Amino acid sequence: TLGGGEETGLILLAIEDVTERWQAEVELRESRQRYRLIVESATSYSIFTTDMRGFVTTWNPGAVNIFGYSEEEMLGADIRNVYTPEDRAAGYPQRNLDRAAVEGRYEGEGWRVRRDGARFWAHVVIDAIRDDDGQLIGFAKITRDVTEQHETQKALEQAQQALFQAQK
Repeated sequence: TLGGGEETGLILLAIEDVTERWQAEVELRESRQRYRLIVESATSYSIFTTDMRGFVTTWNPGAVNIFGYSEEEMLGADIRNVYTPEDRAAGYPQRNLDRAAVEGRYEGEGWRVRRDGARFWAHVVIDAIRDDDGQLIGFAKITRDVTEQHETQKALEQAQQALFQAQK
């Protein structure tokens, strides 16, 4: 009431400027879109993620191209399926994940197996993915078929060895 007992209909409005928050959300959406386009456009590189146990959570078109498995076939599948039986028996798939978990990254080369059973020489990078609290939540894996380079290097080494033997 004011003075003479009259009531007024006072309405308080709270106005918040959400321009910055809105702009940040737009930028985040655009960033995610760019990231998705990059990953989906990379057909020469297999780029995918796994959970902590090694089960596939994303699978890009490059992975389809290199390994021959469709995204539907691989989502939820054990990544150990693309390793050779010998490497699985030796424990390499888990060892590589463990190393990436401890060191933050694993990088190496070795044989991998396509859907049709054909083997190829792969250059592999595995990065640990951690949440904001630093807890391991999975792995990002990039695989490239480097069979041609591997075969060229082997042929060069054999030629050098033959030359060395011929010079004796």
